[in-house]
Amino acid sequence: MAAQPLQSPPDRSGPDPAIRLEEPRLTDGPEMWRLARDSQVLDVNSPYSYVLWCRDFAGTSVVARDGSAACGFITGYTRPNRPDTLFVWQVAVDHTYRGLGLARRMLDGLGDRMAARGCRYLEATVTPDNTASTRMFESFARGRGCAVARSPLFTPEHFPEGHDPEVLFRIGPFPPATPSVAPDGKAV
Repeated sequence: MAAQPLQSPPDRSGPDPAIRLEEPRLTDGPEMWRLARDSQVLDVNSPYSYVLWCRDFAGTSVVARDGSAACGFITGYTRPNRPDTLFVWQVAVDHTYRGLGLARRMLDGLGDRMAARGCRYLEATVTPDNTASTRMFESFARGRGCAVARSPLFTPEHFPEGHDPEVLFRIGPFPPATPSVAPDGKAV
């Protein structure tokens, strides 16, 4: 039997610029479901819900792609009664890509896209023991010069089966978007 070539682990020096951030497509639904399932920490929704999310909420979500494979995602939506607020539902990064700043990169990209569309706030819920998410959202707020308001949102009594409490993080308001200027002096 011939020796199998060894695969090099990803470069851990920082975010890989080859990883593209895009709006999800229908074909990303199964991969998003797999990433959520394999995270071993997210509440996993049905495969159908991820496909439906890709159809109805692609504009408020993001998928990270390395080549053609999804390696991370964020699902979000604008709150119907607060259209200036993006609610981040799930953040998932494939185990191989953790520790590279990919979750924060996706959150920054999505935050920039939504701020350009008029969103001034970001909300998410975090369980008290989820230090990685707490740090990411605090870092996101610092990077935008925004406050983070925390308040209890859901208690275990709100769930049919045992679930940790969920604390609401409300970040904002975002500073006004600065229009980009092309070399000819025109706003882009």
